[in-house]
Amino acid sequence: MLKRIATIICLTLTTLAFAQLGGESTYQFLNLVSSPRQAALGGKVVTNYDYDVTAGLYNPASINVEMDNQLALNYSSYLGGISYGTAAYAYTWDRRVQTFHIGMTYINYGSFDGYDLDGNSTGSFTGNEAALSVGYAKQLGRSDFYGGFNVKLITSKLEQYNSIGGALDLGLTYIDGRSGFQAALTVRNLGAQFVTYAGTNEKLPLEVNVGLSQTLENVPIRWHLTFENLQKWPIGVSNPARATTDLNGNQTQEKVGFVNEIFRHTIIGAELFPEKGFNVRLGFNFRRSEELRILEQRNFSGLSVGIGLKLNKMRFSYTHARYSSASNAGFFGLQLDLQ
Repeated sequence: MLKRIATIICLTLTTLAFAQLGGESTYQFLNLVSSPRQAALGGKVVTNYDYDVTAGLYNPASINVEMDNQLALNYSSYLGGISYGTAAYAYTWDRRVQTFHIGMTYINYGSFDGYDLDGNSTGSFTGNEAALSVGYAKQLGRSDFYGGFNVKLITSKLEQYNSIGGALDLGLTYIDGRSGFQAALTVRNLGAQFVTYAGTNEKLPLEVNVGLSQTLENVPIRWHLTFENLQKWPIGVSNPARATTDLNGNQTQEKVGFVNEIFRHTIIGAELFPEKGFNVRLGFNFRRSEELRILEQRNFSGLSVGIGLKLNKMRFSYTHARYSSASNAGFFGLQLDLQ
C-alpha cells in the first residue's frame, strides 16, 4: 500500500511541468490557511497530528482517532474587507483507525458597485466561493506511515458568473513516536472545473508542501519547518518598484538569487507548551515577508503570533498575522469536544 501511494504521488508530480500561484489559476481560496493555529505557525503547516480537527482540511493524512467527535469553527477578518471561515468535524467509525472527516471552507468577497462600459451604475453585486470536503486516513500496515485523501466539491459565484469544480488532496505523514519527530507531504487541488465561468477552462491552484516538526525532549517547544509550493521553481518575481537607476539613467531590475528563492519556499514556526492547556505560537513566512516588505522600513511583514487556550471541552485560538504596514489579519477559532 505504501509503495502504491508513493508511486501515485511521484507520477503526479512528474507529469506537471509547472504550477500556479496567485492570478494564474482559479479557486485561489483553496490555499488559504485553515485555522488560527496554522496561521500562527506561519501558514501551510502540514505536520500537526493530534486533536486539531481542522488540520485534516490541509493534510488529510493527519486525520486520526484523537479528532473523534471534535467540531471546529474558524473565522478570519481578512484583507480588504474579505471574510472567510472554515469548519471541520471528524468521526471514528471504530477503534481500528477508521476515522472520517468532513470540512467546509467559505469565503465572502463582500459587496461591489457595478458599472457598464459607459460608466452607468448597474447596481451592486457580490462574490463568494465554498468548498465541501470529505476525507479519510489510515495507517499503512504496521508502519509509521499514514496516508489520507480529501475529495472536494467546489462552487464559485462572482457577479453573474458561476463555476463548479472538483479536486482531490493527497497526504502522507511519517511519525516517530519515540523521538517526537514528524514529516509530511501533501499534494493539493488535483482536479478540474466541471462548469466554467464563461466557457474557458481554468487550472486549479495545485500546491505541493513538505513539512518537518519535532517536540524537543527537555524543552516544552515544538518546532515546525515547512517548504511550500515545491511544484514551482523559481517562485520569486522581480519587483519593478525595486529597480535601481544609475547616474546615466540605466535601470537595473531586482534580481532574485538562489538563496532568496529557497527562503521564499520556507516557513518556520514554534509552539511553546504544545501539550498544555495554554500555549503560545509564533511563525514567520519568508515569502510573505519578502513580497510585502517596504524598502527602508521595518514593518515585520510575514510575522504571526497566536495563543491557544483549553477550558474543559472547549479550545479557543486567536492569531494576529502581519502582512504589511497597512494590512493585518485576525483569525479566531473554537473547537468543541462533543463526546
